[in-house]
Amino acid sequence: MADDKSKAAKAAERERAASIAEGNWVPSAQNKSKATWFRVAAIVLWIAAIAVELYLIFKIIVPGELGNKFTLAIILLVVMAVAALGGNLLWKKANHLDPASEKNKFRFFVQNQLGAIITILAFLPLIVLIFMDKNIDGKQKGILGGLAVILGAAVAVSGMDFNAVSSEQIARERNVVQALTGSDQVFYSKKGSKFHVCEQAALVTGRVQQANLTHGTVADAHAAGVKELTKLWPTEARKHCNVPEDKIQNVLSGGTGLTAGDLKDTLNPDEAGEVKAPATLPSKAPAPSLPAPAPASQRPAA
Repeated sequence: MADDKSKAAKAAERERAASIAEGNWVPSAQNKSKATWFRVAAIVLWIAAIAVELYLIFKIIVPGELGNKFTLAIILLVVMAVAALGGNLLWKKANHLDPASEKNKFRFFVQNQLGAIITILAFLPLIVLIFMDKNIDGKQKGILGGLAVILGAAVAVSGMDFNAVSSEQIARERNVVQALTGSDQVFYSKKGSKFHVCEQAALVTGRVQQANLTHGTVADAHAAGVKELTKLWPTEARKHCNVPEDKIQNVLSGGTGLTAGDLKDTLNPDEAGEVKAPATLPSKAPAPSLPAPAPASQRPAA
């Protein structure tokens, strides 16, 4: 059994390496496993939040018990918000470990903003019910309804991913970094929004404090919540990282397989003029078909 698992793991790692070699980034088995557990935990917390909401609606508000259980209602509302908040943070963490593809725009949006969507679906009916129920005391309605609006808005914002990353973005950035430095290693602060080509660039142009400086792969940086490769990477490579100009020009010319659009996504608009790569990659020629083997000659029967 252990041997079978080891063989399966090695086969999966070979497939991942082959996919990465073709320019398609794939998360490691460890990160994919972590992301799965984070997503499961997030869903459990969201279900718990909705269960609390249903109890609040059908056991307290609808039966007219709010007057007698007002303190309990406030506690349940806070518990609901905490559960939804935990789900949102875990879901966002999972998306940075195992990001969606940007090829399907709708799926990419839903996967990255699902926390906000779930929060709105959970809190909106409760808020409407509180303000529309004529049997609730005016003061209690103002307190409970106002608290629901504040908590719902805050939790919804926590579910919005303003730094949503795609598998294609990681592949592009990894391509650039490896072509410049020969390895998938970048430097950054976990409190920052950019990662850098080399340590000196992170300290100088990134203004990262030495005490906060760390390093890892491009995927590691995104998993830590860092938004993107600095869009000043050509300048950093020249001034601070001692990268030969021919390597920089090779990347900007599309020598590593990136199109003009791919490269411009990694650059500031004022540096996009340096891009000389083609707009599209030439299609690969189909492999030549092998001639069919000649039929074996049959000797006549004696």
